[in-house]
This record gives sequence, structure tokens and C-alpha cells, in this order.
Amino acid sequence: TAADLARFAAMVLSDGSHADMQVLAPLTVARMTTRATPAGIADTRGLGWDIDSRYSANRGDLFPIGSFGHTGFTGTSIWLDPSTETAVIFLSSRLHPDGTGSVTALRDRVATLAAAAVTGVPAGGRGSSDQGRKGVVRTGIDILRDEGFARLHGSRVALLTNQTARASDGVTTAKLLSNAPDVNLRVLLSPEHGFEADLEGAVTDSRDTVSGLPIYSLYGEVRRPTAAMLSGIDAVVVDLQDVGVRFYTYATTMAYLMEAAATRDVRVIVLDRPNPINGAAVEGPILDEAEIGFTGYLPMPVRHGLTLGELARLFNDKGRIGAELEVVGLADWRRDLWFDQTGLTWANPSPNLRSVTQATLYPGIGAIEGTNVSVGRGTDSPFERLGAPWIDGSQLTRRLNARGLAGIGFYPVVFTPEASTYAGEECQGIQMLVTNRDVLRPVRVGLEIAAALHVLHGDEFDLDSAAHLLGSRDALTRIRAGDDPSEIAASWAADERAWRALRERYLLY
Repeated sequence: TAADLARFAAMVLSDGSHADMQVLAPLTVARMTTRATPAGIADTRGLGWDIDSRYSANRGDLFPIGSFGHTGFTGTSIWLDPSTETAVIFLSSRLHPDGTGSVTALRDRVATLAAAAVTGVPAGGRGSSDQGRKGVVRTGIDILRDEGFARLHGSRVALLTNQTARASDGVTTAKLLSNAPDVNLRVLLSPEHGFEADLEGAVTDSRDTVSGLPIYSLYGEVRRPTAAMLSGIDAVVVDLQDVGVRFYTYATTMAYLMEAAATRDVRVIVLDRPNPINGAAVEGPILDEAEIGFTGYLPMPVRHGLTLGELARLFNDKGRIGAELEVVGLADWRRDLWFDQTGLTWANPSPNLRSVTQATLYPGIGAIEGTNVSVGRGTDSPFERLGAPWIDGSQLTRRLNARGLAGIGFYPVVFTPEASTYAGEECQGIQMLVTNRDVLRPVRVGLEIAAALHVLHGDEFDLDSAAHLLGSRDALTRIRAGDDPSEIAASWAADERAWRALRERYLLY
């Protein structure tokens, strides 16, 4: 019965224990749920369990790699997810009445709904509404303008921003605050890539040609605001389009500004924007303590699943910043929405993130960008391709496609980047084609590419240089030891589960 199977699932999820009895040894459960199929076989199975195969539709769209299950001939299935301590049990007879029925799509949908229920992803979740799919999501600056900028009345303001910060009608936040009644906008601050979000490398101070205000760069001679920049300021406003990835530096720049504001009793107001690669998915290893810095303010997974406003709340508490913080939240946004479902106009948050697809791949391809490969900077499709003069693109393509990774395919390309790594040199490599972003695990993709390059081109590939952005020395050690990437990715489940629990109190939506 379903009740029997629920007890069985609870036992497996409890490391083999149930009702004060040890039915299976914990190591047995671990062995059962660890890849047992040879590396050359795309379908990943444990001892009895389906881990990641072409038959894994009963996992649904939201349960992570590291979960596992099984199906039966009549349409029955079970799927278990240790990260949420959840089991989905589906009992059916697809053979009735004529022996030709199929419940594959239905099982997929049921598992997706079950995952939504336990992870807070709508189907009817926190602060959700159908409007997020039908109309335009309203950002923090839209809400602030609707309120008549009342929160800033009588304040001398510094604004951390760039050209991504626009209201839904396209007017920049800088212009709106500059013209707002009873608001004294005195200083503009810019993050990496500058005020226009179009520069690479260090950025110098400048002056806004529209307002005449000084623009102080926080990605040049200094990365923390100086006393002079905040002199006479009552409130700092932050409006930036983040991309949902730990090593994207806008979040740390915001945190440094919050620290400076806290020491001067200056209010911080964050105008929130959507996480463009959705706020539901969490993936990747927790950042090593040794790698904490500008590309990782606090230990968190590569793909953190938070908005910038939610990150500010978490940083303020867990980072013990203690700023007087206020987040102007989004209206009609849902955690499962991708940017192209918000109705908002895309503005490149940086010169080499030009589409939602590139942002989707960025958590994985960006994680290995520190190595000696080109990730397509200086081409027309950055982060959708990867290569180097020493790579055999056809061989790498065959190896990666044989892995059967969900939601992505690869084909060989030759390209010559005009900038960045290997500028002016012909590179062989791979082009990535996202076939289903909802099941894609981009950090796993980056891990698989790094492992494949280590096997195929170990003498040329500088694997160690991935440590800073991927943030996990353990993952690189395991690649060197020959561990299967699916097992390495599965080992992140405990970290991902812990992060979901930690971030829960800071969620706004």
C-alpha cells in the first residue's frame, strides 16, 4: 500500500533506520544511492535506484540531482529526495483498460507539484499570484515611485546603480531620484562594469552627463566606499540587476556599502529586482572559508536562489552588518519565474551577459572561467561556448553528450575570441544548446566540463585555478581522484539542504 511504501521511504531517508530499528546499515543506503553504472554509460543508476537517467521523468522539474527513485511497469513510481526529506509515491495501473496507457507526464507533474509544496516554489506559494505570468512584474523602483518617494523625503541620498536600474517604463532610477520632489540625490556609485554596465577591468571615477553628479567607482582604486563618498549622506539606495550567482560581484559591493553605512548611521534602502534565473533553484557546493572575499561575501552555494533584496537581509544578519535596512519588494513576482516570464525589459547587467540563456549557463561556465579556457568572451555568444587552442572539440563533445546531462546538448565549434583569454587565437571547443532550462543543472555542467577536460587534456588544463570561483577544493580533489561528476554533484545535497533551511527566514516572496 501507499502507507507501506511511505514507511519504507522514511527508513531509506533516515539512513536505514525506522521506529527504533536499524533495517539497513547507513553505509548500505549510501552504497545503494551512489552511482553503480560505468562512467561511459549515460544513464546513472545505483544499486536498485534510478539516479539520473532517461527514465527519470518521475523526478519532476524541481527535485535536485542527488534524489533518486524507481518506476514500475504498470505506471507505479517512487521518488525520494534527501535534501527535503520527501518521498513521492505514485500508484497506478496504466494497463487499464486496454494495456496502452501512459502516465509518464502525469507522474512528472505530480512530482513537480510535490516538490513545489515542500520547497516553497509556487504552485500557490509564498506571495504568489497568476499575475506574474500574465502581466509585468513591478520592481522596487516602481513601488517607490508609486509611493511618491515618501521613504526618501528630506533625505540626502547616495545611489549605487547602473544602467540596468530602470522602472517598468524604461526611465532610469538615477533620473527618477534626481527629479523626485523633496529628495536630494547627491552622489552616484557604480559597481563592476561601471555606470553604463559596459566596461571590463578597473573603472575610474567620472561624472554623469545628464545630472552632472559625480560617479564614484567601487571597482577601481577602491572597492569600499570612502568617508568622503558618504559625507553628508542620510540614506544610500541600491538598485542593481543581480544574476543569482555567488561570484557575481554586485552583491558584495552592496554588502561593503551596507557596512560603511552602518558605521555612519546611514539608512540603506534596497530596491529589489527579480533573480533572472528564478528564485527556486539552489545548486552547488558551499564556498570554502579560504575563498571568502569579493567573489563570495559569505559561504553559500554557487546558485543561491535569492533576490538582491533577500541577500541584503541575509548579509545584514549573518554577516553581522547591523545596518538600518529596508527592502522595497517586488510586486507580482513568483520564485519560479525566469526573467523572460516577468514582462520586464532585459538590460545587459554586464557586457558579456546578454541574454537569459547566457545567465542560465553562467553559474556553471562562470565557475570554471578562472581556468585557462575561453568562455566565449570576445565572441557573439559568451558563456554559451567554451574552448582553447589545445582542446579537441569533437572529442570533448562526444564525451559530454555521452553523459546524458538533463536539459543540454553540445556540438563542436571553432572560434577566435577578440578579447579576454586567447584573444586572437583560434580555439576548438564546444557550443552549448539549452534544451530544457527547468531541468538543467548548470553547476553540474561546469563540473562535468572540468572533469572531462582533466581526463582528456590533463597536461594542459589548469584545474586548480577553478577553486576560487567554484569555491570547493574538495570537488577538484575528487575530480583528480577520478570520482564520477554525478557523485560529486550528489555530495552537495547536504549543503544545498542546509542553505535552503538557512535562507528561509530571509525570503520575501
